[in-house]
Amino acid sequence: MNFVKKRFLLIMLIIISTTAFSQTTDVEAVKSVLKKYNEATQKMDLSNTKQLFATNSQIFESGGSEGSYEHYFDHHLAPEFKEFKSFTITDYKVETVVESTLAYAIETYNYTIVIAKDNKEFKRKCVVTSVLKKENDEWKIVISHNSSRK
Repeated sequence: MNFVKKRFLLIMLIIISTTAFSQTTDVEAVKSVLKKYNEATQKMDLSNTKQLFATNSQIFESGGSEGSYEHYFDHHLAPEFKEFKSFTITDYKVETVVESTLAYAIETYNYTIVIAKDNKEFKRKCVVTSVLKKENDEWKIVISHNSSRK
């Protein structure tokens, strides 16, 4: 093989390797955002979750639009979590695809909520689809839709 062909192949290999490494890094970064959110819900400390969402985020839950994450947090999550004794997630699985500065993820898991007042337990299967966008080297959730069933 002549020098020009070898050099071309080497450059192509570097480009492909760099792209693959970058995508792997981005996939892990996206999963990290989702993990932080799930860990916060299980700790029942949502105080740092707003930073995981874009300011123009849209939240959808079980067929309804909840508005931005900030609105969802203030009018849904925070009041609801005050009533919970615990929130646990099991059998967690996530699939993530990254394309440039956008990513989507599909999470499936089971969750159990225990109500503080009477220790009543609710068990559900859940699926969450999320779209994330990379801005200033940070992945933020732009759209999140979750639904659950018994």
